[in-house]
Amino acid sequence: MKLAPAIMVQGTASSVGKSLVATALCRLFRQDGLRVVPFKAQNMALNAFVTPSGGEIGRAQAAQAEAACVEPTADMNPILLKPEGDRTSQVVVLGKPYGRMGAVEYHRHKPQLRSVVAEALLRLRQSSDLVVIEGAGSPAEINLKEHDIVNMSVAREADAKVLLVGDIDRGGVFAAFVGTMELLDPDERARIAAFVINKFRGDPDLLAPGLTFLTQRTGVPTLGVLPYLPRLTLADEDSIGLDDRRRRARAAKDEIEIAVIRLPRISNFDDFQPLEHQAGVVVRYVDQPTELGGADLVVLPGSKSTSADLGWLRQTGIADAILARAARHEPILGICGGCQMLGDEILDPHDVEATSPCTPGLALLPFFTLFATSKSTAQVTARVAAPTFLGEGTAAGADIKAYEIHMGHLHPRTAESSARLGGQLPNPGPYVPAFTIVGRNGETTSMGDGAVSADGNIVGTLLHGLFENPAVTTSLLDHLRRRRGLPTHGQSVVWSREAAYERLALSARQNLDGRLLRQIAGI
Repeated sequence: MKLAPAIMVQGTASSVGKSLVATALCRLFRQDGLRVVPFKAQNMALNAFVTPSGGEIGRAQAAQAEAACVEPTADMNPILLKPEGDRTSQVVVLGKPYGRMGAVEYHRHKPQLRSVVAEALLRLRQSSDLVVIEGAGSPAEINLKEHDIVNMSVAREADAKVLLVGDIDRGGVFAAFVGTMELLDPDERARIAAFVINKFRGDPDLLAPGLTFLTQRTGVPTLGVLPYLPRLTLADEDSIGLDDRRRRARAAKDEIEIAVIRLPRISNFDDFQPLEHQAGVVVRYVDQPTELGGADLVVLPGSKSTSADLGWLRQTGIADAILARAARHEPILGICGGCQMLGDEILDPHDVEATSPCTPGLALLPFFTLFATSKSTAQVTARVAAPTFLGEGTAAGADIKAYEIHMGHLHPRTAESSARLGGQLPNPGPYVPAFTIVGRNGETTSMGDGAVSADGNIVGTLLHGLFENPAVTTSLLDHLRRRRGLPTHGQSVVWSREAAYERLALSARQNLDGRLLRQIAGI
């Protein structure tokens, strides 16, 4: 069987725009009539996505698959590392949890993981016209090269030429290119087919002397200079991008302010990106208790280490600020790990995530969380089960598309669970789920999700991707506007990444040498 060719995107460092360039190429080549598939051998990210078959992959590869108009599969990101702390990560292989490992143990597993990577890549090359491969970090990280399974080792496996991307916005791009080339082995340098300068602001003609020098010094041409594209509606792969949200100005009097707690181990914060692109809405990521005051909504997001981040909430005083907010009947939303924090306690008898078998929660919702040894990953269809700020108006009767990624399962408060914590718990009323899940991974079901407080101002849910449903976003924002006495909009901006994919592809088509690009891709 003839194997599809591959082109690889590597970078001079992390966060130089490899994912965006790969996404642009996926859409560009798809526009040209090719069946394109993305591939990243190993991804370290807490923004994850669930494929239609229930596998867990990095959000970036799911976006690239969407840009290529193909269904995402676990083969596109066969190894996903989800950091749980400074020294350990959950290792997800072909969409399923493989184990919790430190760096040394993970390196011991590299030989068998290399075969997993090679087999996944082979399957993609057998079923496509072109594979667009993304690297990780830099190929010149000499301390990691011996154990590499994501950069040049993959380029060799796919016999792929490499585009080396550098970020000019951070400065030093020419030194980064030359330095990277100097640190590569001769066979690796031979794979670098062209440089791509990314995030340029200004007149590209001003770069001409530098580009000439770069080619003379390295013998490698520059494929093109990509401009900085503001306000792309695409999720960040890691939490580095949250720093900009941290510095955002507070909302004006006629704007809605949503404060998302910047947990140390925050995950799936792409949940809130649709809100950032709504008119009159300011989304800020906060890590001080004083920053919660005046916010129209406070959100506890997902976490890879729920119990540890709950401890951080208490240490910083944010937990007390949330409890005070609840006493004032002000809206609070918890998603996934954040939802689990709102319950009575988190039980982890198998040490799945925590170091303690029992962690007291904030006791704002009448349930406890029990961690299982298996992870729930599913695409779901849900409906509103109780009237809340997420389920008013058209959202009340709408089918809601979302997905689950969690190992903790919610159970209604019982006399036994209340007694475990001394029985001194608030009584917010009976357990009421926030949503009813009516479909999981294509199969019909009926099961409750999350919980709602008696006053309706506290909502917890395990569902990700809620705000990609316009009806849910409209319900939330109009509810918050009514609380403030502001006019309601009646509808929200329809969330779509299509415009972003088209912008990326157009930028690549206009600013990259198309003939050289196709030559490098082998098509």
